[in-house]
Amino acid sequence: MDYPADSALLSRLLAGEQKAFRELVASYQGAMRAVAFAIVGSRNADEVVQDAWLAVVRNLDGFQGRSSLKTWLLTITANTAKTRLKHNLREVLLDDLPGPHGSVGAERFADDGHWLLAPHAWHQDTPEALLTEQELRECLEKTLASLSELQGSVLLLREREGLELEEICNLLQVSLSNVRVLLHRARLKVFATLEHFEETGQC
Repeated sequence: MDYPADSALLSRLLAGEQKAFRELVASYQGAMRAVAFAIVGSRNADEVVQDAWLAVVRNLDGFQGRSSLKTWLLTITANTAKTRLKHNLREVLLDDLPGPHGSVGAERFADDGHWLLAPHAWHQDTPEALLTEQELRECLEKTLASLSELQGSVLLLREREGLELEEICNLLQVSLSNVRVLLHRARLKVFATLEHFEETGQC
């Protein structure tokens, strides 16, 4: 498969253009950190990402375009993180704890994991509505921070970075069924927070 946008960026990177490196970091740093965080945890994630960037710079001229630049970067990050562990890859411990406000039924989701009925969104621009949005954002950030490392990383890689479930499996060395369970439970906790906030106006 040809990745024309990657080719243009790669040419600029190989020419040593600093702006191209800044664009590369801005585009992929978050996804790389999510991969590292899922494999080594928060204490070592930043170091893994730094080491991964060094590996990227060293090996850039060897990139042959058999995958997208994003996939290549995330694979380097995953391999760097696995090397850092130096142990057997950990088994996924599925978190059976309920969400902060109990669990929300699976009937909220289609078989493909998407919402059957998306959560209500606020669209007003009044000061009260904007304050409510800020409070909800803080509430959601707390919920996201409370997720296990793997749940949070899987959710971020799927929802924010748009990775396919199979890509997440390969990067994190987790089975497809476990990725689905992690993603489903993370979404349930986020939805439970949204639902509770809509009903009570509080976290």
